[in-house]
Amino acid sequence: MGILNCTPDSFSDGGRHFEPAEAIRCGLEMLARGAAVIDVGGESTRPGASPVDPIEEARRVLPVISGLRDASETAVLSVDTSKTEVAAEALEAGADIVNDVTAGSARGMLELVAEHDAGIVLMHMRGEPRTMQRELDYCHIVAEVHSHLIDRAAAVMAAGVPRERVWLDPGIGFGKDDDGNLALLAALPDLAAHGHPVLVGPSNKSFIGRLTGTPVGDRLPGTLGALIAVLDLPRAVVRVHDAAAAVQFLEIAVRVREVSA
Repeated sequence: MGILNCTPDSFSDGGRHFEPAEAIRCGLEMLARGAAVIDVGGESTRPGASPVDPIEEARRVLPVISGLRDASETAVLSVDTSKTEVAAEALEAGADIVNDVTAGSARGMLELVAEHDAGIVLMHMRGEPRTMQRELDYCHIVAEVHSHLIDRAAAVMAAGVPRERVWLDPGIGFGKDDDGNLALLAALPDLAAHGHPVLVGPSNKSFIGRLTGTPVGDRLPGTLGALIAVLDLPRAVVRVHDAAAAVQFLEIAVRVREVSA
């Protein structure tokens, strides 16, 4: 899943794809270089980020989703939003998946996804981006995160979305400390054992910087190292900024794993 942030303030690539034409060009390039999904977002969810008005968020993402859909009928497109009204317009414009950092908590979101025969990514986050890094204490982080996601998945399926379209994301970097992030990466097989596809997004996150002493622009090696956690999962998607590098890394890593198995 290639990240396409149509925002002025995302932590890693804010402003780079703010103009629709540039965002569409970049999305098509990621598809050409091996990305299976393009995730279009119009609201930064970095720590401390302020919410964006739904009208402005829709203004940012809809031309990009429409442009990508016009350019490719077969591309799998995701909208990164937690707002039902934005998700509704994005699905009408051609999106296939709603990537929701609030795990479908907004009124009507689950029913909307079911009505459109769409998929949904349910992510774990405590609080909201403005406050999430203040709430880092867990008794048993893996058990608490997994329990929350399984509960939300049950609600989505009760609304009519099939299990195979309900993706679970532990929310790496969203209200977790460094040890918590590592524990959740190590526990991805346990999360996948519940029968849902799994999505993980460690790309360029701050915990990589703290563990390796690298600035945000130099965290590709650390990001690729984190992807080792998905190699044995039956159904997994990695959400990354550099899709081409991730594709190349995973192709070789999987081949080595197959030979050594």
